[in-house]
Amino acid sequence: MLADDLIRATFSSDEELKSTLLQAIKELGYTVTKFADISGVSSSTLYKIISGEREPNLKTLREIVRAVRRLEGASKKGDLIAVVAARPVLDKITERTMMIEGKEIVIREYPATSIEEALIAAIHAERDGALALVCAPIVSPTVEKILRIPVASIMPQNSLVEAIRLAARKIG
Repeated sequence: MLADDLIRATFSSDEELKSTLLQAIKELGYTVTKFADISGVSSSTLYKIISGEREPNLKTLREIVRAVRRLEGASKKGDLIAVVAARPVLDKITERTMMIEGKEIVIREYPATSIEEALIAAIHAERDGALALVCAPIVSPTVEKILRIPVASIMPQNSLVEAIRLAARKIG
């Protein structure tokens, strides 16, 4: 696992950490800039670590390892679609994975009880590696302006499953 390799490299040498971090980012299919967005570690910090200009502090290393673990989990299980909604809506989700157009889609719930919580949950979902997001129409226009991933709305006349299918089609 890439996260374990990173931890081992940290205790091995600075050179080993630099090369292992860059290799992990590439194996996950991300650029340093995109990985920075997902991990919450600034791209300048990541570039400095990779170039050897800076050693990561413990907090930064934890954020990097946590992001790699999340991304490894998402890539092993399939594409991740996040659903941000109130608990009663989330309770209607009976499947945690779905096959849509030949792709395995992992569905991860992000409960929210207010618009503010929904916005925060949407940001967390993108950082967790979600490739698309499903949410209520009241927050979707704002979420679309904040996130870089496709957003589908849960419409009262449509089912939640249809909104997830729409999000999966938006992934590509």
